[in-house]
Amino acid sequence: MAAAATATTCSSSTTTSPIHSAGPHHRRRQLNDIERDAAAAAADDPCCCGGADHHAADEEHGHAHCHGHGHGHGSAPATPCGWRARRRRAWAAAAAPGRAWMRGVVLCLLVLVAVVGFMGSHRGGGGGGGGSGAGLGAGAGADGADDGGRLLQRVEVADADALGWTAENLTALARRPPDATTPEIWMKPGSEGYSQCIERPRNQRRTNNATVGYLIVDANGGLNQMRMGISDMVAVAKIMNASLVIPTLDHQSFWTDPSDFKDIFDVEHFKETLKEDIVVVDSVPPAYRRVKTYVRAPTSWSRASYYRDFARILKKFKVVRFTHTDSRIVNNGLAPSIQRLRCRANYKALQYKKEIEALGNTLVDRLRNGSDHYIALHLRYEKDMLSFTGCNHNLTVHEAEELTDMRLRVRHWKEKEINSEERRLQGGCPMTPREAAVFLKAMGYPSTTKIYIVAGEIYGARSMDALKAEYPNIFTHYSLATVDELEPLELYQNRLAAVDYIVALQSDVFVYTYDGNMARAVQGHRRFEGFRKTINPDRLKFVELIDKLDEGSMTWGEFQRQVKKHHENRLGGPYERLPGESPRQEEYFYSNPLPGCLCKRLERSK
Repeated sequence: MAAAATATTCSSSTTTSPIHSAGPHHRRRQLNDIERDAAAAAADDPCCCGGADHHAADEEHGHAHCHGHGHGHGSAPATPCGWRARRRRAWAAAAAPGRAWMRGVVLCLLVLVAVVGFMGSHRGGGGGGGGSGAGLGAGAGADGADDGGRLLQRVEVADADALGWTAENLTALARRPPDATTPEIWMKPGSEGYSQCIERPRNQRRTNNATVGYLIVDANGGLNQMRMGISDMVAVAKIMNASLVIPTLDHQSFWTDPSDFKDIFDVEHFKETLKEDIVVVDSVPPAYRRVKTYVRAPTSWSRASYYRDFARILKKFKVVRFTHTDSRIVNNGLAPSIQRLRCRANYKALQYKKEIEALGNTLVDRLRNGSDHYIALHLRYEKDMLSFTGCNHNLTVHEAEELTDMRLRVRHWKEKEINSEERRLQGGCPMTPREAAVFLKAMGYPSTTKIYIVAGEIYGARSMDALKAEYPNIFTHYSLATVDELEPLELYQNRLAAVDYIVALQSDVFVYTYDGNMARAVQGHRRFEGFRKTINPDRLKFVELIDKLDEGSMTWGEFQRQVKKHHENRLGGPYERLPGESPRQEEYFYSNPLPGCLCKRLERSK
């Protein structure tokens, strides 16, 4: 009977109801009005039972309930309680004929929210989905914690018993609030009208295969350094009018990964994408294999004129080998067509193999299961990075000594004696996992946020404790992928780095705690793909603030305000890359391909 009456009430209301069409704040004011009216009615009639919504429902359907009475909905008891209820209904009908209708609509909305919440809780009940959804709800609360908290508290106290909701239902409501808009913490910055502009000019399209010789390049460094270096070598081949041989990858660096180009990248896609720009071949033709190869490491940050001059050497020797590819061409001062070619090579031609792309996308889907959002945190807290920078904040004495010993053993690291605390106060140290946790909390990300760690093995026996305590939903490719999925890749660090690249690129928020090739490559690619939110912490300022917080000289509220204030313009929005005093001191091209590959489209006048 009660269910039927509720259905009748719902069917009689329409979407033109002012409560239905109003925003969340208006809906809460209506709830307050009902609660006040119900409280006043209860004061007049102490024998009647039920909360605000009991009265609203009873007045709508013509029923009254009293403490100590077992009457069902099917009869109207002849008691003083029933007489007072009928008198109150008559007065309400005369004084406010629309009030019952309004309360009925509110009840209808509450029941609908309960049903949606119940369904949502069942959807999130398996495979960790509940935790995912909770993260979304908490994310909404981060931006509007006061409003969201009051609304949830009101439902728990006033309405939960009346509607027969369980704790699971209330959790579902928290996961899916009525005003489910995207919280600001997940919104990307505006594009300001910038979009991709890497089209190949018609007069720049290659029309024949005539070149002056073959260019062999040995990419050096880790995956991301090699990726950007190869993109530069595509531009160099264009400048020199050379046939580019499929690059060889570095097998001698830190990871000693034996993977070749074909093991990580889609070779045929690479060729097809660049076929109208340069000639790409798998190897030097047999006729030139006995020719003496001219071997050279190109000068760093060279201009186009350097490679045009080098074309004469290529024409003479027919085969030239470049032993290094990192930062071998300037960031600025190149022809627009060359800059666009660099971006076509990096963002279009260098596509990972289908198996790697598939696994990366699978991990993204698993992160998004039950939630729309996750953070990719590039946590540069590996042993080699800490040893190189000389940073040992929050580590044990033994761990600090181990880092120093490693730095002294590596010959090509020139700086040996480093004051760790001084380096940290200058903003020269990677953020510790604990500092990263405090930073994310200050920026408004709730503890239910999913975080994917993009990094190697984190150094320090207890380093991750604080981060995991504040953000328990921590994931890596090892925790998200199955053993069978990882088996073809686990011995190859560059292939695993490619999977991490995909997950980081597609994340809602990318945060990097220290500069490096991964941070450069991903942040630039995210700008190219529409300025996806990328947070670059101001380490110098943050160290100053967190030290004040730890000393007790700054409150959490003031600390949070200061952190947000100093990072409101460090969220990955558009700005032009400006030349510096020297190429080494200016922003890297692939960190910010604007200008060069992002342009404002001028609308044609009608």
